[in-house]
Amino acid sequence: MTADDSFGRLDDDYPAYTMGRAAEMLGTTQGFLRAIGEARLITPLRSAGGHRRYSRYQLRIAARARELVDHGTPVEAACRIIILEDQLQEARRINAEHRRATESAS
Repeated sequence: MTADDSFGRLDDDYPAYTMGRAAEMLGTTQGFLRAIGEARLITPLRSAGGHRRYSRYQLRIAARARELVDHGTPVEAACRIIILEDQLQEARRINAEHRRATESAS
């Protein structure tokens, strides 16, 4: 197995990135990551030493928040928008499942 193979197998939920690395990857500051954590958009896991660790999934959410903030949306509002977008997506998924179940029952 090559390094490329093992990288592709990393779980999106595995907290692989330190706060510094996450901020660097997103082109933002550690303060921004703390702010979206305080707004409860993402909750990074903590290492044994108490350091924040971020997953790929959390980095995608943080990137979306940064995009909104870069367009002038306050951090708290950006976090709320993303949460509502996520809830809407989940509601649509549930509705689609119900429609499929209803169609297959009839």
